[in-house]
Amino acid sequence: MEDSMIDRRSFLRLGAVGGGAVFMSGLYGKAWAQQGGDDFYFVQLSDAHWGYRGPANPEAQNTLRQAVAAVNALPQKPEFIVFTGDLTHSTDDPAERRKRMAEFKQIVAGLEVQQIHFLPGEHDASLDQGAAFQEMFGPTHYSFDHKGVHFIALDNVSDPGARIGEAQLAWLKADLAAQRPDAPIVVLTHRPLFDLEPKWDWATRDGAQAVALLMPYANVTVFYGHIHQEHHRMTGHIAHHAAKSLIFPLPVPGSQAMRTPLPWDPATPGKGLGFREVDAEPRQAAYQITELPVTKG
Repeated sequence: MEDSMIDRRSFLRLGAVGGGAVFMSGLYGKAWAQQGGDDFYFVQLSDAHWGYRGPANPEAQNTLRQAVAAVNALPQKPEFIVFTGDLTHSTDDPAERRKRMAEFKQIVAGLEVQQIHFLPGEHDASLDQGAAFQEMFGPTHYSFDHKGVHFIALDNVSDPGARIGEAQLAWLKADLAAQRPDAPIVVLTHRPLFDLEPKWDWATRDGAQAVALLMPYANVTVFYGHIHQEHHRMTGHIAHHAAKSLIFPLPVPGSQAMRTPLPWDPATPGKGLGFREVDAEPRQAAYQITELPVTKG
């Protein structure tokens, strides 16, 4: 399957807006252009790793709260928020895992938004196959519709082998069968569905099967986390957008031997951290992505 880096035909860099870079993403389905829903916007947050303690972010106790404040300070409230995994930092202690999830849930309850859609990351789910996550946040995979866009949340982390699994792939196939071929579809996941850097665990072992199920649909966009940096890639006509993290940035894929966090800079403590606004235009199956910092300066 063709896998190409971002190009001008698929994404247009528009410049800096309020400290964030803006992209346009999407394909324009002629049939859907006459039938889509109203425009709306949502926010993607990812990789808070609540419970992390270490030199990569000595201010880890504050960063998630700063992100909540930054989202609440947006001039217009998003219609919902998606949180694409690694809500908490991994721990072998089941009681501590639940404690961290409860603390995380209490902090993000301060977000001034009507609805948050949560996905697990491997730090949340791989050690207990998602049991604690489901207790706290509900299903690890699901779908919902919003103003003409069909959203699909996939779980590629509860399996410690980084697989979606046959049962969930069958569910995905059945879910997609109810959609028209030109429907705007947004997939939310934690790991990339393509092989970005497998030796760093930046891949999904059966992600190609999910992408194959999505390929017959003309207007598919994927938003994911896991790699702690903004990244854009195409697999065929499907656009994939990785989000920055709320804890520490990681190196460019394959740029060094190990995926160790980038060094903390006390002069610019929020460097490399961020979240994004996504302005959806269902009539055109298009998305304007604005990258925003957690802290100013």
